[in-house]
Amino acid sequence: MNYVKNAWYVASWAQDLLPEKPYGTFILNEPVVVWRNADGELAAMEDRCVHRLAPLSLGRCEGDKLRCMYHGLLFDRTGAVVEIPGQDLIPAQARVRSYPAAEKHSWVWIWMGDHEAADEVLIPGAVGLDHPDYILGHGQLDYAAEARLINDNLLDFSHLSYVHANSFGAPEAWAYERPKITMLERGVRVERWITGESAVPGEAIGQPIERFASYDFLVPGVLLMTGGNFPQGTSQSLGGGAPDMSKALAGVTFTSQAVTPMTDKTARYFFSWGPHRDHGDEALRDTLMGIAAMAFGEDKDIIEAQQRVMDATPDFRIMPTTADRGVTLFNRLVEKLARDERTRLSVAS
Repeated sequence: MNYVKNAWYVASWAQDLLPEKPYGTFILNEPVVVWRNADGELAAMEDRCVHRLAPLSLGRCEGDKLRCMYHGLLFDRTGAVVEIPGQDLIPAQARVRSYPAAEKHSWVWIWMGDHEAADEVLIPGAVGLDHPDYILGHGQLDYAAEARLINDNLLDFSHLSYVHANSFGAPEAWAYERPKITMLERGVRVERWITGESAVPGEAIGQPIERFASYDFLVPGVLLMTGGNFPQGTSQSLGGGAPDMSKALAGVTFTSQAVTPMTDKTARYFFSWGPHRDHGDEALRDTLMGIAAMAFGEDKDIIEAQQRVMDATPDFRIMPTTADRGVTLFNRLVEKLARDERTRLSVAS
């Protein structure tokens, strides 16, 4: 599976990246160090010194520069070596690749592709932890599995009825009723009405309901989802279309989720979830996050087991079902964008 490089990948939670404390991670098989100067300004570059490839994430911040703590080479924010202890001549090739970095929606984002193409407008519109309308909890999980398998899982919610029978308690309607799927410029939109689902845990609505859920799944692997509970008959009155969320009886929540490919067989999964302030409080947030901890653990178990079976199956083949439409459309989009990137590189060279 190819991945798009001209995209913003989540590297960390913003509040976890402290000033003058370099942080090392992997994105798309590349070691990356992200750091802030004393003023909180971000920088990102390859996490390997040009001298003997020691990780710069073990280095020391010195103002706007980062010193490798193996043999003392000093790098500026562009990745160029500006000092070699005991040596006056600095070779022109003494530099590492730098990456555009941005802080938005409580995440630190890294652009892994062409510097000139980096555009913060392309950062998916997640809901940050400081958003005034939502009370959010957050977390992250590391997977021993390819990121694509997590993306596929998030693009096909028919698994909710089975993988999450104990956590979400999702009815079989999630498996049997197909959602409306719409192509977006850099992703897909998935919308569905569920008429046999109970209210969000912790709610007492006092009347029959049906639930609307909608999410955008955007390049490179970011899910932005909301939903709410409405009076029975709402879906029919709207012809199956999307409702006005401000008219929901209850249950309006938002979850932002991001999948970052670290290596070929490892990925990091970031998530937040919580109620709208008009539909819940900190107690409901904590209830939801407890359910999420169980549910996302269920996903991790099945996906890592899936990865092990795939690794043990030479020349395996996947048989799609009609529930895979969102998966197929998104993966085709990713393949096209990745192919276009390769074509532009070959023309440029």
